Amino acid sequence: MRVVIAPDKFKGSLSAPDVAEHLATGLLAGFGDGIQATRIPVADGGEGTIDAAIGSGFTRRTTTVTGPLGEPVKADFAVRDQEAVIEMAAASGLALLPDGPTSETAKTATSIGTGELIRAALDLGCRKIILGVGGSANTDAGAGVLQGLGAVFLDKNGNELPGGGAALAEIDSIDFSNFDVRVEATEFVLASDVDNPLLGASGAPAIFGPQKGATPDDVTELDAALGHFVDVLAGATGQHAKFAAKAEGAGAAGGVGYIAIAALKAERRPGIDVVLEFTELERRLKGADLVITGEGSLDEQSLLGKTPMGVSRAAQRNGVPVIAVCGRSTLSREQLTDAGFHTVHALTDLEKDVQKCIAEAGPLLEQLGKHIGVYLAERTENKEYLNV
Repeated sequence: MRVVIAPDKFKGSLSAPDVAEHLATGLLAGFGDGIQATRIPVADGGEGTIDAAIGSGFTRRTTTVTGPLGEPVKADFAVRDQEAVIEMAAASGLALLPDGPTSETAKTATSIGTGELIRAALDLGCRKIILGVGGSANTDAGAGVLQGLGAVFLDKNGNELPGGGAALAEIDSIDFSNFDVRVEATEFVLASDVDNPLLGASGAPAIFGPQKGATPDDVTELDAALGHFVDVLAGATGQHAKFAAKAEGAGAAGGVGYIAIAALKAERRPGIDVVLEFTELERRLKGADLVITGEGSLDEQSLLGKTPMGVSRAAQRNGVPVIAVCGRSTLSREQLTDAGFHTVHALTDLEKDVQKCIAEAGPLLEQLGKHIGVYLAERTENKEYLNV
């Protein structure tokens, strides 16, 4: 029997590769000889995207870049031939704020490190770059990305501006003389499910700013500063920069989506679709008897295109039944069936204490894997097989 294990991370507990490894260990213990477990860690374009790339043959690279508050940080990215996968949270993420988000960091955090990661990938000869966004600390409209690629922002006195969204209120001109020209010959893919525009009531400052420490006054200040930046960028590069601010996804990652669309000419695609493409999941699950997917919490958000749904759709297209594992599930039996899952196994089925499930996810996943393995062995022995 051949089983493909393609889970996302269990957030706050285990990475996707760890989830796959624990499940495989349990499966082998429960089924015995005669089972092949193919591990394919996946993600939805946010945190864990690098792990998914590494698990699919990319090589991990590490470089030092500028963190969200200007401090040096080591950040990983992944390379395969001329293709790179960048997870912006590694360079510009909320998790890199030493004291957590505050009103001050909401206004000063920068995405410059993400631009520096792009430049590092270009230095390695990459000409297709997948930019996975999510978990960002910045609300700077992606201005820092341009700075990381060599652009210089100047105020009316010709002084260079610091990073962060609030500083953009003072921008008067942009010097592109040292901007990395390799960008023009590079294909960019923005892996994001966020469809917010950059500005206004549903824009990046208003919707995501408070999660990053912004007060109501900060939101007003940032929205005005980002709007001014759009005007200056449009004056320097053309009116397409204004249209891009209204594009779906421009508000992703504090506006990094905006600069990806406006300046990098990126194609925006759902994160799970991008990840399943570079992991070649559909090709690798052909001939499989079963797919196991999952994430920490199966809930209403999962149904909106998160990892388990993407894997389930791919499996159904290839006629392979799907089992889901999770920390907990809040979905009804009908919802799970409609989503294509044959059965669902949650850690809370074994341990009611959620905190214990988080702390002991590895051993509990092995128990679930063993249970699934025993079930599969019994069905195989009786010549009873799962139906799609």
